[in-house]
Amino acid sequence: MEVIPRNIHLVINDKLFVKDPETSNLGKRILENSILLIDEIGFESFTFKKLGERIGSNESSVYRYFENKHKLLLYLSSWYWSWVEYRMIFAINNVQDPLDRLHRGIRIVTGEVLDDDRTVYINESVLNRIIIAEFTKTFLTKEVDEENKDGFFKVYKNVICLLSQLMVEVNPAYPYVKSLASSIVEGALHQHYLKVHFQTITDFAEEGKDLTEFYIQSINKILL
Repeated sequence: MEVIPRNIHLVINDKLFVKDPETSNLGKRILENSILLIDEIGFESFTFKKLGERIGSNESSVYRYFENKHKLLLYLSSWYWSWVEYRMIFAINNVQDPLDRLHRGIRIVTGEVLDDDRTVYINESVLNRIIIAEFTKTFLTKEVDEENKDGFFKVYKNVICLLSQLMVEVNPAYPYVKSLASSIVEGALHQHYLKVHFQTITDFAEEGKDLTEFYIQSINKILL
């Protein structure tokens, strides 16, 4: 598995927080426990009051870092997609063959996510479950266009653009690389969700069926 070295710092849009949570122990505890709590009770039931109780602090202390829980979810999503983008770049670095580069990128965005204990206060495997279940709630809002202008989804779009560029390297003539790339990123999240909650309408609840291999085979047939 590709991992982020200890000296790597993922830069998050500063409009998403009041105070950078990665600059203090309390902020890191807020990130760590918000991930665990959202995973346990769901985003709808999640509140700053419950988070404060979990970390043994006042609700007001959470508001010193985040304006509201929507901004917190956007922050966690941005952190996740920044981590995915880094892993993609790390995976294709110094790889010359275009098809191999594309396959490596697909593996990152579709494969199983394991926790990297080098990022102590972020459990990536749990955060991945949150992204699968809750990510659409970050942009299925009336404010999506304004928040997009503010750059809240920039890193998510970077991942899709990077994947689409890897497709161009394989087949420059294919006219729908962005749509194909976004379909893979979103489709993988959806299939992971179906695998847990609606097993009768996906093949990947069956043992031996591999989601990444499905997308690699599909891409090969489309682009080659």
